[in-house]
Amino acid sequence: MTDRFWAGKSVFVTGHTGFKGGWLALWLHSMGAHVHGFALVPPTEPSLFAVAEVEKRLASHIIGDIRDADILAAALVAAKPDIVFHLAAQPLVRRSYSEPEATFATNVMGTVNLLQAVRAAPSVRAIVNVTTDKCYANNEWLWPYREGEALGGHDPYSASKAASEIVTGAMRASFLAGAGVRVATARAGNVIGGGDWAEDRLLPDFFRSVMAGKSLSVRYPGATRPWQHVLEPLAGYLALAERLATDGEGIDNAWNFGPADEDARPVDWLLTRLCAQLPGAEWHCLEGEKVHEAGYLKLDSSRARHLLGWTPRWKLDEALAATVAWHRKWQAGADMATVCLDQIRDYRGA
Repeated sequence: MTDRFWAGKSVFVTGHTGFKGGWLALWLHSMGAHVHGFALVPPTEPSLFAVAEVEKRLASHIIGDIRDADILAAALVAAKPDIVFHLAAQPLVRRSYSEPEATFATNVMGTVNLLQAVRAAPSVRAIVNVTTDKCYANNEWLWPYREGEALGGHDPYSASKAASEIVTGAMRASFLAGAGVRVATARAGNVIGGGDWAEDRLLPDFFRSVMAGKSLSVRYPGATRPWQHVLEPLAGYLALAERLATDGEGIDNAWNFGPADEDARPVDWLLTRLCAQLPGAEWHCLEGEKVHEAGYLKLDSSRARHLLGWTPRWKLDEALAATVAWHRKWQAGADMATVCLDQIRDYRGA
């Protein structure tokens, strides 16, 4: 990606009040883009959006629900964006079991509404729809999944994201490609980083346990996940969007942005590293009935490496160190917008 490309660009980001969306908005603004955000109120308290004062970096900030097609379309058309990043979603596996209807409505119909809105916005040249590594039909294979593998999903969240992928392909083929709009989907691993306070995520739960002086209950300590710092996939999304907008031939399809193979690690490995950095931290395996979750999942990102020039920059130990440092600075009362921008600068210089 290049600052010169992004400077002055109008960019519409759904889900900018969330963890990944907040980091993306800060990064875009630092490169000179005019960022227009559309999302629900921040999903947690505290939130990255609040502590890093993301709103101060926005050209417009609209609180709205992507299930409301009319409000979403009006906001997008008014922003006159060159590029759209779609991150708004119901992102939690366990919540999808208790709220399947809302999960499908947000993740599937929300995608339909966004792509329909783009059809009425002639300024848009490129769209990146952020889905998930969990959109694949997981066979618990030992080898990584490539973009051409079958889509699927045991749980409502995974299935809804697979459906979002299918919706994107259909809308691209039926309407958007013919209108000159390049559309791609992006599948990342399990992101970590400062400012994530979501429920039912390993690192936020870990930090909450540490602050409360309690042992963390872990459901599946042996589950292997493709861990990566949040800046890794964001760099991929930015590089992908730039290519879509400048030379999208053969680029408007699905992309994996996962970590190096050696950074797909079991949960207990990650917790051992964290406990070593935070003396007194403890965890234990939760006994009793549990909902289904994938046990083994890795991504093959060869295509992004070869065709986009994207490659992970931080090893997992570096990502963990950056995350711990971010939380320590937050607890110390630092200016967290500056901390975020410093980490982005460090990452880009890595």
